[in-house]
Amino acid sequence: MGSVRKASAWLGLVEDNDERYYDDEYAEGPQTGTGQAWVTDPRVQIASEAAEETGRRIATVTPDSFRDARAIGELFRDGVPVIVNLTTMDPTDAKRVVDFAAGLIFGLRGSIERVATRVFLLTPADTQVVTEAVGRPADGFFNQS
Repeated sequence: MGSVRKASAWLGLVEDNDERYYDDEYAEGPQTGTGQAWVTDPRVQIASEAAEETGRRIATVTPDSFRDARAIGELFRDGVPVIVNLTTMDPTDAKRVVDFAAGLIFGLRGSIERVATRVFLLTPADTQVVTEAVGRPADGFFNQS
């Protein structure tokens, strides 16, 4: 795979043809969860009111077209971290949404991180993303001394 193709796959703009990471036995079932409230658009989901009061909210947005980018911008402007799932979008519109998100995080001094293929996490400037497991021993799972 060429470097341009790898970069495009990393950004989620083209399909990643590397089959090493897929599990054939994975079955996606109905989503369950308590304490989640739907907001105006069923593709935008934010945490419950209790989480909103303590400032611990995160939004998930699954846009269908570029017109839905406004919901991403409004949530991010309010200081809410946003997970943007572009898996159902046309690649051309998905690229436009990624460009919009890049401008959004640049203007508001946030950050963007690729979570999975065509799934991105937008975090405001005052949010820290922890990438390492907290409290994990440096030598591995078991102490083999």
